[in-house]
Amino acid sequence: MKELSRSNEEHARTDWRHAVAAYTEPRVLRVLALGFASGLPLLLTYSTLSAWLATGGVRRAAIGAFALVGTPYAFKFLWSPLMDRVPPPLPLGRRRGWGITIQILLIGAILGLGLCNPKHNLALMAAFAVLVAFLSASQDIVIDAWRVESMNNDQQAPGAAMIQAGYRIGMLVSGAGGLLIANYAGWFAAYATMAALLSIGLLVFLFGPEPKAPAETSYAASSGWDAIRHAFSTAVIDPFRDFMHRPLWPVILIAIFGYKLGEAMAGVMSSPLYIAMGFTLPEIAAVSKLFGFFSIVAGVLLGGVVTARFGIRRSLVICGILQAIGNLFFVLQAVGGHRIGYLALCVTAENITGGMAGTALITYLSSLCSRAFTATQYALLSSLALLGRTVVASSGGVLSENLGWADSSCSPRSSDCHLSFCSYGSGRTTISARPGSSPHSKARMKCRKIRPWGEKIKTNLRMISLEFFFCVRQLPRGDRGIPAATKRIERHRQKIWV
Repeated sequence: MKELSRSNEEHARTDWRHAVAAYTEPRVLRVLALGFASGLPLLLTYSTLSAWLATGGVRRAAIGAFALVGTPYAFKFLWSPLMDRVPPPLPLGRRRGWGITIQILLIGAILGLGLCNPKHNLALMAAFAVLVAFLSASQDIVIDAWRVESMNNDQQAPGAAMIQAGYRIGMLVSGAGGLLIANYAGWFAAYATMAALLSIGLLVFLFGPEPKAPAETSYAASSGWDAIRHAFSTAVIDPFRDFMHRPLWPVILIAIFGYKLGEAMAGVMSSPLYIAMGFTLPEIAAVSKLFGFFSIVAGVLLGGVVTARFGIRRSLVICGILQAIGNLFFVLQAVGGHRIGYLALCVTAENITGGMAGTALITYLSSLCSRAFTATQYALLSSLALLGRTVVASSGGVLSENLGWADSSCSPRSSDCHLSFCSYGSGRTTISARPGSSPHSKARMKCRKIRPWGEKIKTNLRMISLEFFFCVRQLPRGDRGIPAATKRIERHRQKIWV
């Protein structure tokens, strides 16, 4: 028995070692370079371009309108079937041929954008920005398809982690790096440097292997319309038909749509929360950029190790739970108020857990794709996941206005705060941190006014934890357990409350 347990432990260590060692494999490292090339053009048509327009004296209304140039990223699934079925202009294979063609055009478009002057030819600048976004979205289609088809099953999780890590590095270079170069050498030098760096992905496609394409059955068309009908069915209809052959495919789509909704809804209101807690914009920027970048890269790499070690389904559950726990750190921030340590902890926890969940989700999406329709199916599935995060996350502001933060009324500057814990017959507990009365008067327990949070934060947090603990313990008893919890809380409040 001891020998068996020892061999199991050794096998587990070997599995972990192999999961980490997968990041050093050549194919996985190629994905890192392609991820860098994928993330590089994004900010060149977003924040970096907005900074250029602002320094060039363009009106703010026009700068805001330039956000529309990113529309091709949301609709890239519309032309993704072309990447699966239409032969590329360069006869280097289905993926390499399209990848090299698009990246050559993208380098030229970025150089053209860098040559524009926002004061004299703003319309031409907008046209080049749309072209860069279109080619960048097309490049993403080819890169995702190449990654899915080139990796074996053991490499899918590390590949998903590397594509995200490279993407973040590319965004950092084109964002912060582009602004620094523009400050010292001008905007054309900044965009020309980014175009030169894009050749990293070009080299991967030039010298990397072409994934093996699935065998296609020949079709003899009786007429021109018959050939068009068959081409449309093969490129557009067949990917959907192939996916719907999977058991429980509607459940799969719902899970993809909602997997990262909680993180998106919390993340979209993170900056308003930090500002409400009294943080200045330089404090938010410094902590978010410093801790945010390194923690998201660490999170995606850790997510790749976890997914390779435990498998896709288990990792979806593990990383999903960790992602939910990471969102709870926003509660700690709301309760703790204006403390830089809490801000750093909140940003780090949210980015690490979100990165882990992102890797698990990308690996799952990759496993759902058929090799015959990789570009189309992955573009559709990733667009569905993005749609859920964008549409539902837009309601985060409405929820924060109507429900408040987890403890939003107890801001660092507030000196009048009441906490109420309400238990219903269904056994559900909600925490209301609004001043004044609660709509559930039967279960309401008002606390005394307290001093500002910054003075006695540790004591206040201890009291909040005790109140939550006592209320949760009484949940199985329903409303009958509330009086007992009330008495115990009152006894502890007299001892430790401020």
